[in-house]
Amino acid sequence: MPLFDLFATAPKGVASVTADELRALGATEVVESAAGVAFRGDLACAYRACLWSRTASRVLLTLTRFEAADEDALYTAVHAFPWEEHLDLGATFAVHATLSRSPITHSRFAALRVKDGIVDRFRERSGERPSVDAEAPDLGVRLHLQRTAATLSIDLSGDSLHRRGYRGEGVAAPLKENLGAAILLRSGWAEIAAAGGALVDPMCGSGTLLIEGAWIAADVAPGILRERFGFHGWKGHDEALWRELKAEAERRRAAGAERLPTIVGFDRERQAVHAALGNIELAGLPGRIHVERADALEARPPARASGGLLAVNPPYGERIGDLDRLRELYAGLGKLLKERFLGWQAAVFTGNAGLGMELGLRARRSHTLYNGALECKLLRFAVEPRWFVIPNINGLPKAVVKAVEERAPLGEGAAALANRLRKNLKQLGKWARREGVACYRLYDADMPEYAVAVDLYHEAEGGPLPWVVVQEYAPPPSIDAEKAQGRLVEALSAVAAVLEIPVERLFLKRRERQRGKSQYERQGEAERFFEVYDGPARVYVNFSDYLDSGLFLDHRVTRAMIGEMAKGKRFLNLFAYTGVATVHAVLGGAVASVTVDMSATYLDWADHNLELNGILGEEHELIQADCVGWLEEQPPGGFDLIFLDPPTFSTSKRMEGTLDVQRDHVALIRSAVRLLEPGGTLVFSNNLRKFRLDREGLAGLAVEEITAQTIPQDFRRNPRIHHCWLIRRG
Repeated sequence: MPLFDLFATAPKGVASVTADELRALGATEVVESAAGVAFRGDLACAYRACLWSRTASRVLLTLTRFEAADEDALYTAVHAFPWEEHLDLGATFAVHATLSRSPITHSRFAALRVKDGIVDRFRERSGERPSVDAEAPDLGVRLHLQRTAATLSIDLSGDSLHRRGYRGEGVAAPLKENLGAAILLRSGWAEIAAAGGALVDPMCGSGTLLIEGAWIAADVAPGILRERFGFHGWKGHDEALWRELKAEAERRRAAGAERLPTIVGFDRERQAVHAALGNIELAGLPGRIHVERADALEARPPARASGGLLAVNPPYGERIGDLDRLRELYAGLGKLLKERFLGWQAAVFTGNAGLGMELGLRARRSHTLYNGALECKLLRFAVEPRWFVIPNINGLPKAVVKAVEERAPLGEGAAALANRLRKNLKQLGKWARREGVACYRLYDADMPEYAVAVDLYHEAEGGPLPWVVVQEYAPPPSIDAEKAQGRLVEALSAVAAVLEIPVERLFLKRRERQRGKSQYERQGEAERFFEVYDGPARVYVNFSDYLDSGLFLDHRVTRAMIGEMAKGKRFLNLFAYTGVATVHAVLGGAVASVTVDMSATYLDWADHNLELNGILGEEHELIQADCVGWLEEQPPGGFDLIFLDPPTFSTSKRMEGTLDVQRDHVALIRSAVRLLEPGGTLVFSNNLRKFRLDREGLAGLAVEEITAQTIPQDFRRNPRIHHCWLIRRG
């Protein structure tokens, strides 16, 4: 029997699995590539590849290779090929072309020239021509052009091999069958099944992993249900050989049914369970796979199963779900594995490797596979204690995570801190409820040995448990680092115990002097935003990605005052950060607003805060600019109320290259006052503790200090948290 040059296409990342399959089917000269596997084999090998490969997408038989520097050379070579030996005149055909760095730049045009060459050859020899059927041709012709190197093949598979014939109806985001099989083969399912292990999918969807797993374990050919392959329309087809191979596959399926292991699937969606059961029946496995409606985290090992493989393709933020919910889901899956599937193997297929970190297990192996164009990771786990990890949660030391999760008893120092926290919570909690304050500072280094600040944020639509941000003030070099770390662990443990919060609601930040642009730089990439109330305003906050949350709690009273002053006014917010003061001004009745900040990130955040509060329209403008330079470029007047809250120190294109609020505040204030209309007011604030206002430099302006009135009750222990003045023209 002659040998053919063949090529099996496969999903990206799967070629090595496909190559192993083809070798087992008798292929020789097997060579992997990004697009699939080239190999040689006789007609029986080609048929077996179509019938038995679980991971290939198509099997192509090479007819000829030639050089095609342009469209004329392509047409000439195609026209010269003896198509009458491969295609009946009364049959239909279709041409598909792929190009890679070819001088012919349009694949549809290349396919058209191949079609013309085939049709013209038949017409010239017989006066008739075969018809083209793009949807269901008798024979598929494939052209691949790599630069000028052309390969013409026929598609032995016809329809893609991933279409097994058992999918009756689908659910959201299904896996293709050959990708599902690749996941299981990569995860060692064939060996696990042979040893008597069970298969569990806690999020089974339409049942792809369950069915592919059953067919692998029971030695069922993945092409067994297909009535037609591409080679059926090829003149070189050997029907007797095909019937022999098909009969062999039927015998193996019958024998394999006796050794089918326990396979169980769970899904919380009724539609998914219905689809899975229908597909299982179409696959010839009714009653052999158990599927029940249950949440993924309620999954359990089958009775009497001593081990096996848990395989799951959870959502990963593409098309389904949001990241916050998915983090909880992945953490829950990790907990499920540790508590119920100890001793099992696990395979988690995800398009978001970061979510895989939430599982709390260290992967033994990781493989890169592609679900369509999306790069994904197949994470393989041995569910054994030696692979368990304490996850890095919200920047917390692992000792804190462990102590909080285990609810370890507090030591003497931590117990004293806990008492102080309870006292503060009783007093400030009562005040916050009375005043409608949702976010406030509970503790600010009240006990010197525990130099942290503790801020509470209650979500706008949330329950009674707050999000808690603990800010550690960097200890001086004279303090032993190990001792400082121990104190920090004690403080965090005390906070979690008093507030009775899970560790996931506790965040840690380290406060140090910020220089230049560092205050604008991201601290992380979690992209977790929560909605909270700041008086009448709704505000997005973020506890993990930035140094500050997006809401300066010490300016609460100042923002409320701005809201009261803003009715009917045109408002300017300079160094606007996340634009919360603008929100208060507009909610207070400002007829127009301009919000200026040099950070695109914070300005985008401000835009979202405005939108969250229904503040839309051209009269509310956001401008990305260096405030110092922007002020100098504006014409006089235009605003009735201005909020100027510059950073202590910042890089700027003006003022000798930097902005130093102590050095430059006079020039900055005068630039801002220049934009005030007669009778207008500038609210000037800053957070430099040792700041001294240069009243002499501001001669001619009416200056009224209101610092004491703007310090909120939760910051009374630290009256120098900020300074604030009302400034008007004299």
